[in-house]
Amino acid sequence: MEDLAIFLSKSLMGWLVIQVCLTLVFIWYLRSSKKNLLPDDQLPKTAVILCLRGADPFLPRCLRSLLNQNYPHYDLKLIVDSHEDPAWKIASESITEQEATNVQISALKIVRNNCSLKCSSLVQAVRELDDSYKVVALVDADTIVHVNWLRELVSPLANPKVGATTGNRWYVPTGRYWGSLVRYIGNVSTVVQMFIFQIPWGGSLAVKTEVLRQTELLDKWGQALGEDFMMHDILKKHGFQVKFVPSLLIVNREETDLSNLIDYLKRLILFSRLYHPRWLALVSESVSSILFPTALIILVLESFLQAKWEAAALLLGCYSVYTVGLLLIMLVLELEIQRVVLSNDQAIAKLSAGTIIKMLIGIPLTQWVYGLAMLSSIWISTVTWRGISYRIKGPWNVRLVEYRPYQWLDQPINNKVSL
Repeated sequence: MEDLAIFLSKSLMGWLVIQVCLTLVFIWYLRSSKKNLLPDDQLPKTAVILCLRGADPFLPRCLRSLLNQNYPHYDLKLIVDSHEDPAWKIASESITEQEATNVQISALKIVRNNCSLKCSSLVQAVRELDDSYKVVALVDADTIVHVNWLRELVSPLANPKVGATTGNRWYVPTGRYWGSLVRYIGNVSTVVQMFIFQIPWGGSLAVKTEVLRQTELLDKWGQALGEDFMMHDILKKHGFQVKFVPSLLIVNREETDLSNLIDYLKRLILFSRLYHPRWLALVSESVSSILFPTALIILVLESFLQAKWEAAALLLGCYSVYTVGLLLIMLVLELEIQRVVLSNDQAIAKLSAGTIIKMLIGIPLTQWVYGLAMLSSIWISTVTWRGISYRIKGPWNVRLVEYRPYQWLDQPINNKVSL
């Protein structure tokens, strides 16, 4: 047991050092990136596509933000799952309220049985565009963007090597559910990882229409469960880069409980297994982040039971240093992200002493929740997403089991809970 304890202790400390280094690289990028925004006359005509199924908690605010962009030539294309969908009424009311003329709302016409409903909507929206649109921007209903969002998203595409640009979501650590806190803690490492691996986020993503045609990305979307994870490898094969834009880190205030979070994580892990370009690296990271600290805790308990006080104290000290180190990483990143989002006039919750203590408790809870989700997703072949089930046999072998329109009764009771 002594050899195992030494191995786990050194492994944890080594992994903590790696996480610190990756975090410093990410922070350096945040601080060194400069906004090189194009003037109005150089900004291409852009189609912003928002696919809706169900009324997301902050949908009205999302729509208002999208309809008030500081961008000369853009149109908002809304593809709603059906006329019965709660999102249809909310979207129609928002358009009327804003007196918007640059928006079109359509129902999903063809429900494809070999891809997700979102991918069906994306394919429909893009194929209906005329040649005047040079850029397609994708956004999710949980994204409340700032006024220069589209300008900052599109401007880097002027570089011929950049095929797509992206931001990312940043959850807040406050809320009434432990699930919200666990999702926040897990997302901290996810944001850094997606930056390192150049993985785009479909909630804030722009791609040149010529790149869509050249890479035949639409055909891939027409066979897939998700639209974003796959893009890195496809664009890389054609010589294009995915550029992360720090100013497009978007604050998300939605809530979730632990039960719904586990379902979400199983779906996310399945997406990663199917489309993540560095899936094995992701597995290794999960082993380091989940298995090693959990095994160390077991050894601490065993040492206490065997009255090996010195060994228990040493192992507990190692685990404490690791956990406090992770907390410090989160706090440093939180301060950096607050600096970014405050510069874009996005409000963000202040961290109280109580929240910081909950974050410390939430670190081992997050490791166990993610471990449970990862174990339960190993043999998963069916995933349910917004009331629709899909049977998965491979990344390009997806079958929609049965379609039904989304109804008002499907909405969560708590109007801040993620769908």
